[in-house]
Amino acid sequence: MDLSDLLATPVFLPGSPRAVALLSAELAAPAPGLRRLAQLFAADPALTAQLLREANAPLYQLSGRIGGIAEALVVIAPQRLQALVAAARSGGGARAVPGIELAQFWSYSQQTARLARALAAMVRYNPAHAYAAALVHGLGEWVIHLRAPLSAAALNQRSALLDPDRAFEQLAAWHLTYAQVTAGLARDWQYPQALVDGLRQMHNPLQGEASEPLAGLLHLAAWCVRARRAELGERELAVSFPAQVGLALGLDMDMVLQQQPIDWSRPASQADDD
Repeated sequence: MDLSDLLATPVFLPGSPRAVALLSAELAAPAPGLRRLAQLFAADPALTAQLLREANAPLYQLSGRIGGIAEALVVIAPQRLQALVAAARSGGGARAVPGIELAQFWSYSQQTARLARALAAMVRYNPAHAYAAALVHGLGEWVIHLRAPLSAAALNQRSALLDPDRAFEQLAAWHLTYAQVTAGLARDWQYPQALVDGLRQMHNPLQGEASEPLAGLLHLAAWCVRARRAELGERELAVSFPAQVGLALGLDMDMVLQQQPIDWSRPASQADDD
């Protein structure tokens, strides 16, 4: 599987119909509230990805500098926001991505983003950038499933989408992970270099001499959420915890697991927005 082939042509990333509808209604108000807009965008990975893409476009002369949802909303004019949401609406909202249960994926993405934000605050990294990067980090899975459905389906027989070892199965099969595909999108869309590097290094955050702290935060957040979803026991958690990554950030396993407890029974549509 080749990254350039996956990204050679644009791919439609479906937004949640609920998020699209709520954003459309808010933007139709006489004075849309920035806080409410931020909350609504923060609930949807695809819409956030498009928001950051727009904010880093050459039009605004801020390419490579906008890494958070609130920052992007300050930059983009309401008319452009309306056009962005209208494009998602005209695409019909989320219909299907073969092999992906979208409601489950949205829930996972939000949980990982909230945890990454909490961990970022502990290590004095920009929480807004950590949240946005974690929210969109899994979009590479969508690209893979849409562009290489047969390969994705074959891998899904061995490793479920949200399995803790998912990225390592992808590396073994394709020499490429979903986060690296997301990093390719982020690079093409001129996201800040720290976000691109964080996504690219996410599954090997200690590589090289100039490792990006965001990569470690994403790694720990995804590990925690996937481990909890897999219902790993205490011993399995201790064995699988990426201790060296935690050590590099000054975080131990208990510090990670105790951050922002997650109510797993709560549907994604009811989860707190950013």
